[in-house]
Amino acid sequence: MVKHGFTRAYGTSLRRAVQHGTKNRTIACLSGIGITALLQSSTAATLLLITFVKKNSIPLAMALAVIIGADISTTLVAQVLIFDLSWLSPALLAIGIIGYIKYENSGRKRHILRAVIGLGLMLLSLSLLRQASAPLTHSETLPLILGPLEQDPITAILFAAILTYVMHSSLATVLLFSTLAVNGIIDLELSLLLVLGANLGGSFIAFVATYKDGVSARRITVGNIIMRCTVVVIALPLMQYIHVYLQGLPIDVARNMMNFHVGFNLVLAAIFLPTITLVAKTSEKLIPAPQNAPRKSFEPMYLDDKAIDSPVVALAAAARETLRMAEMVETMLQKTIETFRHNNDKLTDSIRRKDNDVDKLYFSIKLYLIQLTQQSLDPKEADRYLQIITFATNLEHIGDIIDKSLMELAQKKISKQERFSEKGWDEICNFHSQVLANMKLAQTIFLSEDPSLAQQLVDNKKDIRLAEVSTSQQHFGRLREGLPETIATSAIHLDIIRDYRRINSYVTAVAYSILENAEKYKRQRKSSGSNEKPA
Repeated sequence: MVKHGFTRAYGTSLRRAVQHGTKNRTIACLSGIGITALLQSSTAATLLLITFVKKNSIPLAMALAVIIGADISTTLVAQVLIFDLSWLSPALLAIGIIGYIKYENSGRKRHILRAVIGLGLMLLSLSLLRQASAPLTHSETLPLILGPLEQDPITAILFAAILTYVMHSSLATVLLFSTLAVNGIIDLELSLLLVLGANLGGSFIAFVATYKDGVSARRITVGNIIMRCTVVVIALPLMQYIHVYLQGLPIDVARNMMNFHVGFNLVLAAIFLPTITLVAKTSEKLIPAPQNAPRKSFEPMYLDDKAIDSPVVALAAAARETLRMAEMVETMLQKTIETFRHNNDKLTDSIRRKDNDVDKLYFSIKLYLIQLTQQSLDPKEADRYLQIITFATNLEHIGDIIDKSLMELAQKKISKQERFSEKGWDEICNFHSQVLANMKLAQTIFLSEDPSLAQQLVDNKKDIRLAEVSTSQQHFGRLREGLPETIATSAIHLDIIRDYRRINSYVTAVAYSILENAEKYKRQRKSSGSNEKPA
């Protein structure tokens, strides 16, 4: 809930911070510390980071520096959570729940309050964990389980690593171990080995979670594994000396554990920040770039599953993909006139294959948006969601009109070897040009959400209707004159104009939603303004 709350409230700002906070390795490390402190999860920070690395907007070395900072931040959070803050939990839960209900229609405030509820639940869970583990101090079975771990450091480290992966959080695992230490269930020597294992296991969580995200993702997570394994190997022979030193300090076992946890990651930073480029090169050698096959046109370019937690970012990605779909449909529409001009069978088949690509891309966009509906969208996000899915659906309908109707007409014209009259052809070309211009304008409106342009597109629809009436009248006039070309192509001519008008109707639909939203928000601003009391 903490992660979800902050990514919803500040998702765009967090992404901007990641993107711009990688000018050098030190700044990158500090940005990793700050972002992870908010998200309460180094894995979440890693997933956020991978988005940019996949787009080549952040170098691998700088990404690894951010990961180092993220791991340090997790240890600092643990230093705070080790205190008994159970008294704060009821206050956080009360404030969070009351505020969450009160600000039902206020996006950012509601998301921040969701994070407050999450913090309250974390503190409550730690308190319950302490209470539940207290009776274990008198257990006769637990020493028999933990005894072998104390005698076998490697097994202890592997046990902690596996437990960390199962719990999916190194922070949660370390806090669990600290609770056991506070209750006297484990001693300092074993607790230090378990902390080593938790640090090692934490690196595998992101590796498995992002394994299918491609080479860039695997290089980041493998680099993190290399760094952590190296520090564990360095620390293992020194554990006896570290244990003796910490045991001599006048602090309790749990605090010693946390200090060691922080020290592990600070040593890692001291060793690898200066040599981060070498780690990046090693990762690149271990995970070589594959020979990429050319991307197929129906494969999404912008849909990013890692952005689902940030609807603003996810909606922007879906909008970009929908705009790419619009460009494909525009190309199809543009080429339709060529099929009638040249009676080209191959071009007709090419346009029909393009419609199959449009259908596949539409299916991907629809599935992506369905995932997004599982998140709680604020009113503006919901409106934009509806605009995107409606525009994408209308584009798919346009593709079907071109494929199943216009191309059928083209095939009929080709098979009969018919030709339009000169005036009839000019009317079709002019009508096509108007619809194509509206198609281009609709894409601009969809991207900019400009009400003035939307109104212009609505006005253009009236011009299209008048143009349809005009061309029909002129066509019937030529029929009365008995022109052979007009008589032969009459049905095809009228059907082409009808289909272009249908396409224009689907194109214009995007303008109505923009105008409706503009009017709705205008009324809301007036309403909120009238409720304000004068100073």
